[in-house]
Amino acid sequence: MRTTLNFLLYDWLRVETLCERQRFEDHSRATFEAVLDTSERIARDRFAPFNRLVDSEEPQFDGERVRLPAATQAAVSAYAESGLLAAGHDYEYGGMQLPYVIDMAANSFFSKASIGLSAYAMLTYANGNLLMAYGTPAQRKAFAEPGMVGRSMGTMCLSEPQAGSSLGDILTKAVPDGVDFAIDPLGPRYRLSGSKMWISGGDHELSENIIHLVLAKIPCADGKLPDGVGGISLFVVPRKLVDAEGKLSGERNDVALAGLNHKLGYRGTVNTLLNFGEGRYPVRSGEMAEAKAGALGYLVGEPGQGLHCMFHMMNEARINVGMGATMLGYAGYLASLDYARNRPQGRLQSTRSSDVPVPQVRIIEHADVKRMLLAQKSYVEGGLALGLYCAHLIDERNTGDVDSAQQADTLLGILTPVAKSWPSEWCLEANNLAIQVHGGYGYTRDFQVEQYWRDNRLNMIHEGTHGIQGRDLLGRKVLAGDGYALHVWRNRVEAAIEAARPLRELNELASTMNSALDRLMVATRNAWSWGNAHETLANATPYLQAFGHTVIAWIWLQVAAAAVRDMHGSGTLGSDFYLGKLQAARYFFRHELPKTEAWLHVVAQRDLTALDMQDAWF
Repeated sequence: MRTTLNFLLYDWLRVETLCERQRFEDHSRATFEAVLDTSERIARDRFAPFNRLVDSEEPQFDGERVRLPAATQAAVSAYAESGLLAAGHDYEYGGMQLPYVIDMAANSFFSKASIGLSAYAMLTYANGNLLMAYGTPAQRKAFAEPGMVGRSMGTMCLSEPQAGSSLGDILTKAVPDGVDFAIDPLGPRYRLSGSKMWISGGDHELSENIIHLVLAKIPCADGKLPDGVGGISLFVVPRKLVDAEGKLSGERNDVALAGLNHKLGYRGTVNTLLNFGEGRYPVRSGEMAEAKAGALGYLVGEPGQGLHCMFHMMNEARINVGMGATMLGYAGYLASLDYARNRPQGRLQSTRSSDVPVPQVRIIEHADVKRMLLAQKSYVEGGLALGLYCAHLIDERNTGDVDSAQQADTLLGILTPVAKSWPSEWCLEANNLAIQVHGGYGYTRDFQVEQYWRDNRLNMIHEGTHGIQGRDLLGRKVLAGDGYALHVWRNRVEAAIEAARPLRELNELASTMNSALDRLMVATRNAWSWGNAHETLANATPYLQAFGHTVIAWIWLQVAAAAVRDMHGSGTLGSDFYLGKLQAARYFFRHELPKTEAWLHVVAQRDLTALDMQDAWF
């Protein structure tokens, strides 16, 4: 995996050129490699050996506190001590000012080693990034900076038991905390009450504090909650109260653990139902005030802008979820590749008619096993390249010139639904194939591939289901700015096609890519030609699948072009490495990309089979 990672970073994305920018001028390939080496070592030593342990000894609540294996604390502490929690932040905050693409690459080792153990850091990092973007200086100091050194961990609290993904229907409310609520140095003070469901990292003893970012509604003058998402505000709610310097006051906030969710996978990450303001831990507003119910929270940003602020964390989390799904697929691929290379079974068809006894062959010599391994390789390496490409776009958005920053932001908008959904579907399929390669052993606990599948199955739901991502893509992203984002992306695809055409090995793929792009554009126009959003969005998921496969084909075309150029130039990784990349690209174009025709057919024809289905007919 490390060789592929380096190839994608340095030969394809050429991330060393980022060091020419002021923010990253202290860095070089040597510093990037040092970060990757450290991450790989910690993941190998502190995470991977305990992946099975934290799956089998899942979190338990003893009535007072959540109990986790000691290995969880050791892993989280080792990560924090490495400085990776502050890796992308400014030097003045103790950060490394690393490019986001290097940060993403470093964290890929942890997702592969143990997705359950790595989630605490991922959430904390994204939590801190939101506060650094939208919080006041005092909020950054009190709530974000402790997270950069591991003194606190972070969460995002969106869903509720009765609302799920329908955030406009949340009922958690936030009322001003007295007449002087606006003079607290940490910001306008509110009392929150309500319940939040599916909160990863919601309660534990891994850090001295937990910083919750909570979506809630401020009641209108008549006391009723505003309708829809426009009335949602964002609040920072610490598990334990702190002063303006971020030091613990010693008082527990009115945030109570109501129960644990016991999941199919990701068992190493505690997942909770939290009650805010139920009165179990009444708190004071000030030194002389009487303690009362209601979790003390501080407004982040402006009232009614909560979802806008939270999307900063959600979009980052979506790309991270996609990368996590990719790395689980990658772990399964490498495990099944190793198994196939070492498991003798059966004989090749050409030897069966011989009268001479023939020894068994390794199963990797069977064509169908090669097919399953090649499919996995095309999925997981394509997903890895997509995740790194999106991370590189974040660096471009943050540090590029005005035009390139705008284009990067536009591309991120249209690619984020794909970066989340495509790996979570197709790298899960890679895990499915990894089990199949193992045969009967695959669904036993003798091998970890069954756990990789269970862990990965959650990613199709985490941070927005396929249905949500599809509606976002077809209903908003491809229409935004009169199709400007689609136009920017199409230009990038056409540039990749033109760059690949002169390469003899890629001429076929370039032509196929051009046809696939045309099909997608025609289907997109046809889908909206009738102007009926309800009918068009009935096929949003097939559109998402087709768009995702087209994006991955475009990514593979670029990666294959880099491999061909290296193979004919000064590449040092060996011809087998480059030929493997080229063959994976061919597989994706020949076996996977044709699937888009069926998906786009129902989109272009506005097929209403699903929409017209009646409840009683089921």
